[in-house]
Amino acid sequence: MSAVRIVRGVVAALCMLGVLVAPLSASADETPGGADFGGGGGDDGGQVDGDAAGQVLHAEVGGVVVDESENGTGGVGGGTGVLDPVGDWAPPPCWYAPLYTPKQLKKEMEHTWSLESTGYQWDAEQRARYVDGGDEPGTYDDFNMAKSGDGYWWDGYVPDGGEGVPGALECDDGPFWVDTGDPPPAAYANAVTPEILAGIAYDRIRVPDTEISLKPDAQRAQKVNLPTWAWLDEATFEPVSVTARVPVLDLWARTTATPVSLTLDPGTDDAELHPSSGTCPINDDGSIGTPFTPGSVEETPPCGLTYLRATPEGEFYPFRATVTWSIEWEGSGDTGGDLPDGSFGATTELEVDEIQSVVR
Repeated sequence: MSAVRIVRGVVAALCMLGVLVAPLSASADETPGGADFGGGGGDDGGQVDGDAAGQVLHAEVGGVVVDESENGTGGVGGGTGVLDPVGDWAPPPCWYAPLYTPKQLKKEMEHTWSLESTGYQWDAEQRARYVDGGDEPGTYDDFNMAKSGDGYWWDGYVPDGGEGVPGALECDDGPFWVDTGDPPPAAYANAVTPEILAGIAYDRIRVPDTEISLKPDAQRAQKVNLPTWAWLDEATFEPVSVTARVPVLDLWARTTATPVSLTLDPGTDDAELHPSSGTCPINDDGSIGTPFTPGSVEETPPCGLTYLRATPEGEFYPFRATVTWSIEWEGSGDTGGDLPDGSFGATTELEVDEIQSVVR
């Protein structure tokens, strides 16, 4: 078990009791992760920096600095959402990163031992490994204080709330030492690389809520055999980006999500889609579909649907609109590539009525 994870658990308990745990002030001995005992104030226990509107611009999480200054902001409804990756791909459930200098790790572990909450045997094993070792591989003398400035202690990090995610326990074998300029041992599969950082950035991307315009609008009943027009304004859906970096290693990755299409699901088989696939592509100006005008009442919309059967009294069709975003990344060392598309949608209950005819 990671010594660092145990201390983080103690801090979390103290925070729940209302005890403020302050990070160390910056200095030449500051850890790459920047926070002592996991303190800070971000959602994931790191440092945060925002603008006057309250948007998070930078967050420091598990040794990784995340820049969200180009991230998505609220759409028509004022909210944002998390992308759902297509397929079985998932962002890294945990990662290893340089978190501590020798001085920092010494202070952290000695603090853990002073709590006397981890048991004599575990404490003795950790002292043998980090304080009284050095002759055997994987053991060290006095936290490698003699190598201060020549490397960092790496440790595993699990994002806040992700402890139960499959694979989260794969980063529990630390801390371990890496000399400056050397790659981490190959055994640590989730050690930060540009591609790992791209996945971390993907997980932080937020896109505008999917509130599309309908005609007839969603507050009114749709009509059987009368086309419903659907469209999205070009000002709402634009590419968004998040950058993740490890400054001490000069590693970085910038992940960008670009909207590519809108998919309509009428919520019933008794409907026709326009186009027949139900997928409306992005127009050249970034919009989707075409706004309804009074002169197009007899036309078939380029993006929309036609209900063929009315909803039963008091019931609704769960109409769903989903925007698909393509994902690509670029990173340090001339790296880059594509990641699985992401989707984000919203469901609206629609009532559908028969068109009433007037008999004279």
